[in-house]
Amino acid sequence: MKRKLERFKIIEERGNVIEPTKPIYKTIKGNWRKEHFRNDRPITVELACGRGEYSVGLGRLFPDRNYIGVDVKGERIWKGSTVAEEENLTNVAFLRTHILMIENFFEPGELDEIWLTFPDPRPTKRDIKRRLTSPRFMEIYKRLLRPGGYVRLKTDNTILYEYTLEETQQRTDIADLKYTSDIYASELRPECFDIKTRYEEAFAAKGETIKYLRFHF
Repeated sequence: MKRKLERFKIIEERGNVIEPTKPIYKTIKGNWRKEHFRNDRPITVELACGRGEYSVGLGRLFPDRNYIGVDVKGERIWKGSTVAEEENLTNVAFLRTHILMIENFFEPGELDEIWLTFPDPRPTKRDIKRRLTSPRFMEIYKRLLRPGGYVRLKTDNTILYEYTLEETQQRTDIADLKYTSDIYASELRPECFDIKTRYEEAFAAKGETIKYLRFHF
């Protein structure tokens, strides 16, 4: 508990973390480029980012784009924000909030891309509506993305992967859907840039194949 409180205090003082203790938390909607990044570059959001491995990894590879990791857990965000600060990745930021609240922080069409990296699969039927690719979340993504902006899912979980594939295939507003049940044996592999999260490495060590799916509205 002491360590957690110490890390909460640290991210309160960090410029690369937007969280409830900061005035910008209430004014950032529609103003990420102007008030935080201070440029007009594309914005990619990683939802349920955990320790932020993908946000940081992408930020390293593409300094001409902006990246925002979103998670409600401050202790997780501490790790990603620490790495971004130590490496001077000024194009990487973190937002501490519940994902269902993200429309309080982004205007329609403000985002260029959304990544879902190893989200909680919510395997029980009673939890289906909480899956990050359920219809209510898909509608949120559709509103926040610019036309042609991609949603990308990377997961080890077969249930979530198959559920998402079924959801996207039955919608009438999905374009350029591509998917694979084994990204490292697929021609789609370059799209993931071989960035591996802690969860991916743990699941792969157990013999799980890594699934990938992407599309735009």
